[in-house]
Amino acid sequence: MSSPALPSDVTRSLSHVVGFDDAAFPPEHRGDVLVVGAVFAGERLDGVVSCKVRRDGANATAALRDCIRNSRYFQQLHAVLLQGIAFAGFNVVDVSALHASLRLPVLVVSRKRPNLDAIRAALLDHVRGGARKWKLVEAAGPMEPIAGLYVQRAGITPEQARQLLLRLAIHGALAEPLRVAHLIAGGIARGQSSGRP
Repeated sequence: MSSPALPSDVTRSLSHVVGFDDAAFPPEHRGDVLVVGAVFAGERLDGVVSCKVRRDGANATAALRDCIRNSRYFQQLHAVLLQGIAFAGFNVVDVSALHASLRLPVLVVSRKRPNLDAIRAALLDHVRGGARKWKLVEAAGPMEPIAGLYVQRAGITPEQARQLLLRLAIHGALAEPLRVAHLIAGGIARGQSSGRP
């Protein structure tokens, strides 16, 4: 994205980061889905936050914004990482709005390049409000290959994103806040964590 980025020498000081992932839910589930945020100070898990978003709804941006703003960690945070642009099915995050409301860099991270044609078809053909949600996906910009992952970003340059993700890749390619958020969300939803994000 072309939003204003951080000064070039600031990346080293991005030590407090929160990563969000949603909990699994059965296909027949309707209603709210748990979203977990793992807050890291450097390489240390510093805390956990959570909120709920509606399955295939339109409240993910507001829920994440309020979850972060109302947490005791907000004043120390330097960046927000999201495991994908949508939570709870197709509850799509407005990346630019989240960045603007928090004044923090926001990175959408995926291990694999998403099939945008399939996502577009699913949104437009099967999801209420799908056209508006697809516009949010497009507005977030292309998924760029950065540090062995695919990334959409707001408020941070590609090089700053690369440095941040490499520094947070402690136990594999994925940033530790996202890996831990996935484990916690899975453990709560299923009784034990399984798989990798």
